[in-house]
Amino acid sequence: MSHPKHGHPDHPVHPLIVSRWSPYAFGDAPVAKDDLLALFEAARWAASSYNEQPWVFLVATKDDPKEFQRILSCLEEANQAWARHAPVLVLACVRQKFSRNGKPNGVALHDLGLACGNLCLEATARGIQAHMMAGIRPDKARVEFAIPEGVQPCTVLAIGYAAEASSLPAEMAQRETSPRSRKPLSEFVHSKAFGKSWT
Repeated sequence: MSHPKHGHPDHPVHPLIVSRWSPYAFGDAPVAKDDLLALFEAARWAASSYNEQPWVFLVATKDDPKEFQRILSCLEEANQAWARHAPVLVLACVRQKFSRNGKPNGVALHDLGLACGNLCLEATARGIQAHMMAGIRPDKARVEFAIPEGVQPCTVLAIGYAAEASSLPAEMAQRETSPRSRKPLSEFVHSKAFGKSWT
């Protein structure tokens, strides 16, 4: 069944890509541990430079309210307002240096993005939603979870089952139900020179 947030690609792509989206409204239903483990297994198998796998995930579920609150407190207030309803919060971090030689890993964030992308698609395949947030407080996260130097807190994912948009404030509900849109390929697929469309 189609959802207002399902994409309308110009070229055929896998249905998981079309149906993946990032809700603000989450229901109370918990996510089974086996499902969560499968999401992290999907992240585990993401490609990474030199197979470094620089990601680190800190997990909290509402089964442990104290730990859940600790991650929630690392979000900006605007994100706390809706993310508090998700049954799972995950703080995603990256190790900034290669373990093999101690040199800076300039693509660590890229690799974390791939891991999170895998996680999100596995969630979608299971009927679970994941919403990644840039609006976090990295310095608070570093103190709260004793994150060492050389490891960067990057994003928090809210994970759970989407709820009705009517549970949100009006402005947020409107964003929740408006169609997803994307730039056309001509804006970012170039050839021969930057800015010269390949399509």
